[in-house]
Amino acid sequence: MDLYIPVIALGVLAFGFAAFSVAMASLTGPKRWNRARLDAYECGIEPTPQPVGGGRFPIKYYLTAMLFIVFDIEIIFLYPWAVAFDRMGLFGLVEMVLFIVTVLVAYAYIWRRGGLEWD
Repeated sequence: MDLYIPVIALGVLAFGFAAFSVAMASLTGPKRWNRARLDAYECGIEPTPQPVGGGRFPIKYYLTAMLFIVFDIEIIFLYPWAVAFDRMGLFGLVEMVLFIVTVLVAYAYIWRRGGLEWD
C-alpha cells in the first residue's frame, strides 16, 4: 500500500486543483451576458448562420476531428513500437503493418469524403 500513496496523493492534488480552478472561475468571472458572448465562435470569422431551431452540422467538422484523432493515435502507437522494435522481432512488424493498414483505411475514407480539401 505504501507504493500507492504518492499516486493517490497526486490524484487528490489534481482533483483539488481542478475543483479550485472551476470554483474560482465561476466566482470571479464576469456575470454579464450579451449577444456577442452567446454567439458561436469560429476561429475569428463570422459564424455560419444556422436555421431556427438548430440545424445539421456539415460533415467537414467531424472529418477534421477524425483526421486529427487518426494521426494522433498513430503517433502514440508508433513511437513506443520504434523504441522497442528490435525486441519484438517479426511479430511486432506484422502487428504494426496491420495497424498501419487500418489507419490507412481511415485516411482513405477522409480523403474520399473531402476532408483534406480546405476551402
